[in-house]
Amino acid sequence: MQPQFQMTSQATREVSLQQNRVLRNTFMMLALTMVPTVLGALVGVQMQFTFMSGSPLMSFLLFLGIAFGFMWGIQRTKDSGMGVVLLLGFTFFMGLMLSRILQVALGFSNGGSLIAMAAGGTGVIFFSLSAVATVTKRDFGFLGKFLFVGMIVVLLAAVANIFFQIPALSVTISAVAVMVFSAYILYDISRIVNGGETNYILATLAVYLDIYNVFVSLLNLLMIFSGERD
Repeated sequence: MQPQFQMTSQATREVSLQQNRVLRNTFMMLALTMVPTVLGALVGVQMQFTFMSGSPLMSFLLFLGIAFGFMWGIQRTKDSGMGVVLLLGFTFFMGLMLSRILQVALGFSNGGSLIAMAAGGTGVIFFSLSAVATVTKRDFGFLGKFLFVGMIVVLLAAVANIFFQIPALSVTISAVAVMVFSAYILYDISRIVNGGETNYILATLAVYLDIYNVFVSLLNLLMIFSGERD
């Protein structure tokens, strides 16, 4: 009985160590992904990057195609160094795409402050929800299906608003997106803590997308309600 108990205890410790390792590596990689993201954003702002601005729908579809292509490649190479390379390349691309909304924000007299407030708000949301997931160790897996439905609704509404351009709908989409992707942070960190995700590259990709979408949505809301024209 004693040897069996010791084996069970050892196995439990090993699982706990693996989960902590994945979480630590995820946070380290997440910090690293901010470098190409910022570089991509700076390059995009300097180049006045637009990405097919004359055709918003085609631009959106092309963006999705490139993004899903990167994610497919990351999934296929998640256990090798190439997975890290593709992840960093993807985050540079996302930074380049981020430059479009940054250019709009910088068109306001208080644009720099709006960007800083969005970044600060995103940081508060991320660290608060990460702390909840890691300290409580509660399994928030039950949120998965609801969040997936919410994400699809946001995506479809965003596509519809490309045609309708309704300001109230834009506000609603951004507000719902902040809530959905904030909850996704809680969900994704919880999966790592509870052993639902054991690959730190895929874990980083998931949390990065959560943070990215929260930031963009917060910035959009701040521009709508607090943007000041010269």
